[in-house]
Amino acid sequence: MNLHALKVFHAVARSGHVTQAAEELRISQPAVTQHLRNLEKDIGLKLVRPEGRGIALTYAGRELYALSGKLFAAEREIENRMRDIAAGRRGELTLAVTNLPGTVLLPRWIAYFKTRHEDVAINVITVNTCEAFALLSEHRADVAVIAGGWEQPRMKWEHLFDDELWFIVPAGHPLANREASLKEMMEETFVIREEGSSTRERFLSMCRTYNVRQPKIGMQFNGLHETIRAVGAGYGANLISAMAVREYIERGEVARVYVRDVELKRPIAICTAEDHPLTPVAESFVRLIRRKLRAEEIEI
Repeated sequence: MNLHALKVFHAVARSGHVTQAAEELRISQPAVTQHLRNLEKDIGLKLVRPEGRGIALTYAGRELYALSGKLFAAEREIENRMRDIAAGRRGELTLAVTNLPGTVLLPRWIAYFKTRHEDVAINVITVNTCEAFALLSEHRADVAVIAGGWEQPRMKWEHLFDDELWFIVPAGHPLANREASLKEMMEETFVIREEGSSTRERFLSMCRTYNVRQPKIGMQFNGLHETIRAVGAGYGANLISAMAVREYIERGEVARVYVRDVELKRPIAICTAEDHPLTPVAESFVRLIRRKLRAEEIEI
């Protein structure tokens, strides 16, 4: 069946006039008549008959009009759905995020995005930095938002801002809220993140840079806030994100140690795979992050 001829028939059936259908379709009246004849010949049934100055539908014509209406409604839905996907208003977005962005930054960014893209399904996978890069490489995530980390081959790296790293101890510790040397600090037993964590890697790298002993590890945790709570419970010291720990310090659950002549920062960045072009939804989300960072002051 010729779909164009079916569209012409549908326009004629809807308006009841060949002339009106021709004007709507911007084709000549003879062309409309010819399409109707070809369609009737193709189907083998009479679809229209003259009635006054217009046309009337036969039984077959009424049936075909009802069915074609469903077909063209589905066509319009397809066009609208594809248009929404192309514009980033509909689709799926998988984000690989490390602990800090996942708990401090992403919730408000995602909430803002969903108010404007309610037809986008968002899947957030919280991982460490190494795992985030693996998800991007395997195309199992569209975008990674990481704290710390390092630039990787075949990865696009967009620096957002820097997060400071602070040494913390239990609230009642002798070094709580005091100044200390790095050597003194490294005499403590540390609660530390798991292998693959960028904070752990930066901590160990700092020890090499400042030529001090590697940390004595008392406990190891996979979660950011679990690590902070372990310090608060008295299990040891830690080097941790200022953004993540600030509220704990303000509540008096842990305390900062001001280590002399040591200033540590780590980047917060958006990463994507070079060989995996961003979907329209992912492009929209990245643009939103850029706008939000320009609009709000990140407290570091």
